[in-house]
Amino acid sequence: MIRVRELSKTYRVPVKKPGFLGSFQSIFSREYKDVHAVSGLSFDIEAGERVGFLGPNGAGKTTTLKMLAGLLYPTAGSIEVGGHRPQDRARAFLERITLVMGQKQQLLWDLPARESFELNRAMYGVERGPFKAALDELVTMLRAEPLLDRPVRNLSLGERMKCELIAALVHRPQVLFLDEPTIGLDVEMQVQVRQFIAEHNRQTGATVLLTSHYMQDIAALTPRLLIIDGGKLRYDGALAALAQRVAPERRVVVRPADPELAALGFVAHDGKMVATVPSGDVNRLVQRVLSSHPLADIGIEDPPLEEVIGRVFREAVA
Repeated sequence: MIRVRELSKTYRVPVKKPGFLGSFQSIFSREYKDVHAVSGLSFDIEAGERVGFLGPNGAGKTTTLKMLAGLLYPTAGSIEVGGHRPQDRARAFLERITLVMGQKQQLLWDLPARESFELNRAMYGVERGPFKAALDELVTMLRAEPLLDRPVRNLSLGERMKCELIAALVHRPQVLFLDEPTIGLDVEMQVQVRQFIAEHNRQTGATVLLTSHYMQDIAALTPRLLIIDGGKLRYDGALAALAQRVAPERRVVVRPADPELAALGFVAHDGKMVATVPSGDVNRLVQRVLSSHPLADIGIEDPPLEEVIGRVFREAVA
């Protein structure tokens, strides 16, 4: 469905010397430097996959999504999405994709969301029958019926995001580019949006490429990860395999907290005792805890996803 080969995007940006003299000189003689937002990126995504697209701020994630959606023209390399070159902006391509950006909106501020849906129906040339069927399905899945006839300006952030998703999906695209779709939402609304994306993928088979700074989004939605840093691909594979490679240890958690366990390497944290040990040492440590605390509540956890991803970034810099 998505094929990317040696993709690069370079911006030529002006460089100004400091101070008034530097500003004055730049009027007559401007210097430039090249900024490589994306550099030699290659990957494939099959139809129906849900893939997380991660990286630190400035890594090139949004730039890549915009090139995949045809909003930016690559400096070098090639992209194919559903058999189309995105930069050609062919109608058949635009009808197959959608781009949802959590910090941007496509809804008309002063009109009810329903009218924006109707506008999208006309833009995409969707027949009335299929449009109504898709709209009813999306509204039901998101429990958004009470929102449709209220002006968008009167909706909360979470309510607007529900309507943004409906507007983006009412033409039944086959490829979803989602850039921070849960940003700013409360915990309950984040869960609802995640559940909706997963259910929509299950019912329609749509391909999903998701960026998010919320690791809960990634853990819940995307079995496969693409991690980039400095515009380069640093990891492509399963989330579970990444944790095993980068953080092969496990966390042994004992409740309630007992300071005596510090002698075994435990540290008190939020009312419990936590020790991080290599996977092969977990059983031995658990036995030692049970020998002295037979009634303890013991749990085995993987390292937090934030920690795993952070290690990948640090490896890339090293």
